[in-house]
Amino acid sequence: MAMKSRAATSMVMFDVVYEDGTRSSNRKVAASLLGGLDGDEPARGMIEAQDREIAAASGRPRSDIKSIVRSPPRVMTDEAGTDRKTRGAKR
Repeated sequence: MAMKSRAATSMVMFDVVYEDGTRSSNRKVAASLLGGLDGDEPARGMIEAQDREIAAASGRPRSDIKSIVRSPPRVMTDEAGTDRKTRGAKR
């Protein structure tokens, strides 16, 4: 069985600020939707669609989106990376 490529399944995280001042962090959007001539603009449509689904399920509509920016990447500290490597290593 063939493995899925990471590009097909990778996600890009976005921080969203709404008109009412609320913020939603780390909203996931498929990387395959991004990177064309439109840049990150397709992310707005995808996040708006997610918001509609959430509003339908919860009964509370979201405010309009004011801005969308990519979430900063998570960086592991050297200590955590070293610990993780030694814990998983065979002895």
